[in-house]
Amino acid sequence: MSQSDEQSGLGPRRLAWMAVTETMKRRVPLDDVMEELARAEKLSSRDEALARAIAIVTFRRLGTLGRALSERLNKPPKDERLMHLLATGAAQILFLDVPDHAVVDSAVQLAQNDPKLHHAGGFINAVLRRVAREREQILAESDPWLDTPTWLEERWIAQYGEPLAQTIAEAHRSMASVDLTVKADPESWAERLGGVLLPTGSIRLRERTAIRELPGFEEGEWWVQDAAAALPARLLSPKPGERIADLCAAPGGKTAQIAAAGAEVLAVDRSAKRLQRLEENLARLNLKAETRAIDAEKLEAEPFDAILLDAPCSATGTIRRHPDVAWTKTEEDIRKLAGLQGRLLDKAASLLKPGGRLVYCTCSLEAEEGERQAESFLTRHPEFTRMPVTPDEIGGWGDCITPEGDLRTLPSQMALAEHDRSGLDGFFVARFVHKGS
Repeated sequence: MSQSDEQSGLGPRRLAWMAVTETMKRRVPLDDVMEELARAEKLSSRDEALARAIAIVTFRRLGTLGRALSERLNKPPKDERLMHLLATGAAQILFLDVPDHAVVDSAVQLAQNDPKLHHAGGFINAVLRRVAREREQILAESDPWLDTPTWLEERWIAQYGEPLAQTIAEAHRSMASVDLTVKADPESWAERLGGVLLPTGSIRLRERTAIRELPGFEEGEWWVQDAAAALPARLLSPKPGERIADLCAAPGGKTAQIAAAGAEVLAVDRSAKRLQRLEENLARLNLKAETRAIDAEKLEAEPFDAILLDAPCSATGTIRRHPDVAWTKTEEDIRKLAGLQGRLLDKAASLLKPGGRLVYCTCSLEAEEGERQAESFLTRHPEFTRMPVTPDEIGGWGDCITPEGDLRTLPSQMALAEHDRSGLDGFFVARFVHKGS
């Protein structure tokens, strides 16, 4: 990045624009695209954070932005890159604390510096200035379903009913909280970190701050993990000395929970790169686990006392923190992933000792990746029975236990007094036990 770019603030805005464009074009996670592009841009950590904030809010409110822009265009431009430049600009004007003139000027300059868009400066200037003038009208006309793709809206209404589905859509328009899992003494750490101790045992930070600068980070006393993501390992109830497999383990939050309980853990993931990050996280936490970079379907090992399967899924339960998921996944993805989940469950069943425990979870809101998957597994495997979740295991929070005894968390749950600290990831968790003795 040139010095003039740094002074004008073009660097982070260009990175955000490029990241949105590439994410939509390639249908891959925004985080992966940001990491890849940020290496080339060589921005400061502050500018990279701004770029990430712009890209995330663009995806979080993409429907609102799309309608606001289309209603202010005589004819939508054919160039998707131009639309994405307008969207990232409008996102800053409508949802970020950025001066309007800085947004407009930088968007115009970005276009002028681009060989294919250099002619569009006047057009961009006019459109974004109109968005700024009509900000209040645009925000007043926005509703939750605008920012949810129609196919997801239809699915959630069918599964949860319209009132609850709408609360989910509304929750997705808010920033995700930052939750921590601590090794021990959560009450003391909640006070020390200025956080809120949730009934499930996680700590929710009151303020967004630099994680590495918080007390206990360097000492490895805690790690970042959504409150819902911490529940599967709690429900596995790992015990000292048990041999436990964590399948599809990266980035390692659940592995850390199991290791902290004193169990012997085998962490399996098909990605060697992701396993390396898991190992780095465990090293900071002073925790140990054996790791193996292999497709879990091909794993061969002596039978385990317990297995945690956090299966690959559509991740629609994480849209609060990864809003690009809503716009890059399809129903075909859900169908394919449901097939993989079934195969992984069958594999996990084959690796358990008689009497062993199996916890299956996904960060998905879709029944094919949750409730239906659990029922199908029990039909295929009569040697297993469901081990129902009880309220006392999760801090008395019984609202998220299904009639069958599984766990279903929703982004609209865990509402706290302060709205921006409410919610959690959408998870499904089912617990089974092998009937053999």
